[in-house]
Amino acid sequence: MSKLSVVAFGGNALLRAGQIGTADEQEQNAYDTCRNLLEMIKRGENVVITHGNGPQVGNIYLRSDAGYSMYKLPKMPLDISVADSQGEIGYMIERMMRNLLVEEGIQREIVTILTQVVVDKDDPAFNQPTKPVGPYYLKEEADLLSKTNGWLFKEDARNRGWRRVVASPKPKNILNKDVICELAKKGYIVIACGGGGIPVSIDEKNCYKPVEDAVIDKDLASALLANQISADAFFILTDVSKVCINFNKPDQKELDEISLPDARMYVAQGQFPAGSMGPKILAAINFVECSGKEAIITEAAMLNNDDCGTRIFS
Repeated sequence: MSKLSVVAFGGNALLRAGQIGTADEQEQNAYDTCRNLLEMIKRGENVVITHGNGPQVGNIYLRSDAGYSMYKLPKMPLDISVADSQGEIGYMIERMMRNLLVEEGIQREIVTILTQVVVDKDDPAFNQPTKPVGPYYLKEEADLLSKTNGWLFKEDARNRGWRRVVASPKPKNILNKDVICELAKKGYIVIACGGGGIPVSIDEKNCYKPVEDAVIDKDLASALLANQISADAFFILTDVSKVCINFNKPDQKELDEISLPDARMYVAQGQFPAGSMGPKILAAINFVECSGKEAIITEAAMLNNDDCGTRIFS
């Protein structure tokens, strides 16, 4: 049986700091990130790719507002914008991966699955929005948008500007998980859970309803998917090579490995901000607790190194 890995692409897999987000920029970034998965694919491993969508879904939402202001086009809610972003980003990743496979002479099929994720409509996260979406703004711009649209903004932990934040309810169940698992184990490269998935809830009639003004953290959703499909490995790709404690302080320290007790201790100490490394650590903890296997947090370029990233273990 081939090894099954879930690889969660971070936001920089498509949009890097200082870029404006053109199609050419995002496609080149997707190409470069996918290239780092080739060795895994050459070894015959089965791969499920998940990805973020923070900047992209924010831009989609802004275009919706602009269309309403200029042409009175109906505004689309955030869940529809998340669905749009799954198609947009999935298409870019899928096409770039296809091109790489052609270049390498590898015969593998790729499929993007529109993924809904069930959340609890009464999740306490709705009372405390933390999840950043959209571009970075100057403080003055954020204040104006907040006044105009009623949006909540918070300053980025790495001092890159101010971003809109929305609720981030906990993922409870990945719809189509059985399809994702079946396709992956048949050798398809599957792209799923884009942007953490489209948030839906279940009403009293067991019907699925959209959840507005919320996005699901892609790392937490990816960890849930990895557990629900019994993945052998879980990788979280980000823009740093290793997890650090005392980040951006004189005594900053990179960690090669973190045990579950230490991971929980660092979380309790507030070492990992909610809008930055926090969800990645929590996702890794969730996967390791449920599976007994290891999770690795690293940057894409280090993925093929034996000692890559930070290893979280039980």
